[in-house]
Amino acid sequence: MSRRFALITFSLLLIIVAGCFIFPNVPGVINSENINAADTAWMLTATALVLIMTPGLAFFYGGMVNKKNVLSTMLQSFISMALITIIWVVFGFSLAFGDSFHGVVGNPKTFFLMNHVADGPAWKFAPTIPFILFAFYQLKFAIITPALITGAFAERMKFTAYLLFITLFCIFIYCPLAHATWHPDGLLAKLGVLDFAGGTVVHMSAGWAALASALYLKRRNEPAHNPARITYVLLGTGLLWFGWFGFNAGSAFHADTLAAISIATTSTASAAAAFTWIIFDVVRGRKPGAMGTCIGAVVGLVAITPAAGFISIPQSFVVGVVSSVVSNLMVEWRTKTSIDDTLDVFPCHGVGGMMGMLLTGVFASSHVNSAVVDNGLVYGETKLFVAHLFGMLAVSFFAFFGTMLLLKITNIIIPLRVSEEEERAGLDWSLHEEKL
Repeated sequence: MSRRFALITFSLLLIIVAGCFIFPNVPGVINSENINAADTAWMLTATALVLIMTPGLAFFYGGMVNKKNVLSTMLQSFISMALITIIWVVFGFSLAFGDSFHGVVGNPKTFFLMNHVADGPAWKFAPTIPFILFAFYQLKFAIITPALITGAFAERMKFTAYLLFITLFCIFIYCPLAHATWHPDGLLAKLGVLDFAGGTVVHMSAGWAALASALYLKRRNEPAHNPARITYVLLGTGLLWFGWFGFNAGSAFHADTLAAISIATTSTASAAAAFTWIIFDVVRGRKPGAMGTCIGAVVGLVAITPAAGFISIPQSFVVGVVSSVVSNLMVEWRTKTSIDDTLDVFPCHGVGGMMGMLLTGVFASSHVNSAVVDNGLVYGETKLFVAHLFGMLAVSFFAFFGTMLLLKITNIIIPLRVSEEEERAGLDWSLHEEKL
């Protein structure tokens, strides 16, 4: 990291600290009316579960790259926990959930420096938990989204450029999508798009951003590599699978039957996808492996995310199987192109998210969740599926081309790629002077 960049960043931190003294935002009387202890306890747990997914992702990605890039790859996930938290506390939460500006983005002043969050009224769709708990539960989603993208440009992006890029991504891509999808006045919400836990906001945005990044940064100088630690991949998958129950079931915002259904559908889809992946590999003449099992499980978790609280358990089995086959085929297709999506983020997260979004439009039922106004295509209704199809196209266009623009801006300010010498030496040493 250049001293000039560090000095500018440190100056910004000092400005934020000064702002905390100028706008201390000391909470007034905290209103505990209608707050349910069981719901609050569950959401505190779910918040911790979602956070552990990011270290899980670090192990998942870190085990897949070359040995000389393990630490730099893992650091990209860990630093997201620090940087995105700062952005979220200062104005990111306001951009996502503040007063709506034409359904596109929130007013950054609404909850600036978490003003009126500790003592504010509960969120409309989470009425029985403290508003501050809702705010920091949502933070964990904002943290993992840019971290997911890192698998696409692993082994070739400068650390300083990465910091700037994820800052811009959080502000201009993630927060507007979260607002449009999850705010009552958001454009996609008003259109009728259902996203229970982030298939659109998190996985589709990260997937399309990953594809844009892979295309923009072009191929590595040494595209072929051997995974450094498959045991890390197994550990990361376990942490992701464990944390995903907070990701999906926590999005019920209650300790109730809907949360239990979400755990059931999540378990079923991920198991079905993991098993399908290795069986599909064997059918095509490959050996079943640990990597395939792990990738399949994550694809199932991705695909069930938007649908977890809207569909039945048998239907989640279909989501797991179908998404696994489609993503597997997309990985195979990607390897035959010049696209260097290092860890196949787009085929797994982007395509998995799109499959989940479309299948939500097929299977969503008001019998599972009363929040469903229009039932899915399988029940003979078309409105929801059409809304999801349109939403998928709109989000894909916005995330892909928006990311392309942010990459160009970042590259003008800080060149994105490391030098050829740094890449060959490995980013662990050339950027951080650390070794595994």
